[in-house]
Amino acid sequence: MKLQIRILIYSILFLTYSFSTSFLLLLGEKLKDHRFITLGCGFFVINIIFSLFVLKWQPLLSILSSLAIAALALFLALKFGDLHLFSQYDAYGVKTALMANAVFSVLFWEIAYQIKNRK
Repeated sequence: MKLQIRILIYSILFLTYSFSTSFLLLLGEKLKDHRFITLGCGFFVINIIFSLFVLKWQPLLSILSSLAIAALALFLALKFGDLHLFSQYDAYGVKTALMANAVFSVLFWEIAYQIKNRK
């Protein structure tokens, strides 16, 4: 896959993460569920769709990589939000964590893509 196409696809994935976060948080409130479970499952579904339809990977590889990337990106985003790097703009670190999740997910997908291409 060409670099320009991957950049376009990752931009779409980043925007999907950014716009779906508020919907997933709202869904978690309506389900009276813990927000991290709803976010984790929602991001897992987005990652599966991405890997199956865009990257066209095998189903088992798609599920395993989607689960790993969603969990790792959410964990690192929460840790990144706890750093309070932008405390004057984001007092609680929520927006920072949400944007970090999108960035980490795109970064991890590129790493997974490069590893799969090497083999």
